[in-house]
Amino acid sequence: MSQAKGYLVAKVRVTDASKYAAQAPAYGKATAQAQAKYDGRALVKGGRHAALEGNVFERNVILEFPSFDNAVAYFHSEDYQAAKALLQDAAEFEMVAVEGLAPQ
Repeated sequence: MSQAKGYLVAKVRVTDASKYAAQAPAYGKATAQAQAKYDGRALVKGGRHAALEGNVFERNVILEFPSFDNAVAYFHSEDYQAAKALLQDAAEFEMVAVEGLAPQ
């Protein structure tokens, strides 16, 4: 039986648009490289959204990993933490790791 996938769900509030725009390309490249090390892939990166309930964030991101442990390891990796530091003064993040449903 295969294991459930893991997901990182991130909500991003841009606090300094000019810094965010300047650093976003480097952040995107660095996170893509880090995701590859943990077999992750982006399912959602920004895009159209509608606030249905709760607080609204400018950017929403969902990453998929082969397991919950891979998702958590990616977040704590030196590669991701270095990438995240690029946006330290440009955005606030809320992020949660979630285990998906077990395959049936």
